[in-house]
Amino acid sequence: MTAITLLTQAGCALCEHAKQVLARVSADHPLEVTEIDLASEQGRELADRAGVLFAPGVLVGGRPFGYGRISERRLRRALGRVPTRTGRMPG
Repeated sequence: MTAITLLTQAGCALCEHAKQVLARVSADHPLEVTEIDLASEQGRELADRAGVLFAPGVLVGGRPFGYGRISERRLRRALGRVPTRTGRMPG
């Protein structure tokens, strides 16, 4: 299972798009999605460390993936290279 952190904010259309992308991708890749409000202290700290300039921000396995409009194709490619928590490669 791959840990995904989704940094969101209220009223964010791109955040809703990111949630839809993650829902579609989770049908093929086991994901553990944690949503964190970008306005919270934890959200601001994570965004600062990951270089997220605006919502939504996505971290894959604790590493920065991107922010803004999330590419489903790019995410699927990245997940194909990320070892699962058990150390096995997905697929």
